[in-house]
Amino acid sequence: QLQAFGGGLVQAGGSLRLSCAASGRTFSSYAMGWFRQAPGKEREFVAAISWSGGSTYYADSVKGRFTISRDNAKNTVYLQTTSLKPEDTAVYYCAADSPRATPDLRSIYEYDYWGQGTQVTVSS
Repeated sequence: QLQAFGGGLVQAGGSLRLSCAASGRTFSSYAMGWFRQAPGKEREFVAAISWSGGSTYYADSVKGRFTISRDNAKNTVYLQTTSLKPEDTAVYYCAADSPRATPDLRSIYEYDYWGQGTQVTVSS
């Protein structure tokens, strides 16, 4: 089970830290990702992190503003968002990817477990 939280309403330029807590199993060996879905749009990749935290990946739209990290001891993944823009408004989902030889962490089809999402609303 994955549960995302930490969303909210924030003004443009503000920051939020999203968290994704895992329960029921240990995800320390799983790559983790964050995706988002705005109304009327498809779910899109935001960021991903390898199981060790040694590799991170970002969508071009958030690079330099968002930071993904993880604490395997707490079974939790974080997404620190800064310099938020109205176009960042979406429901943010975390996901876990079972270990694979050649993962494509930018693809929604890669992931096996999904959290319920947390709403981020950025006002202008």
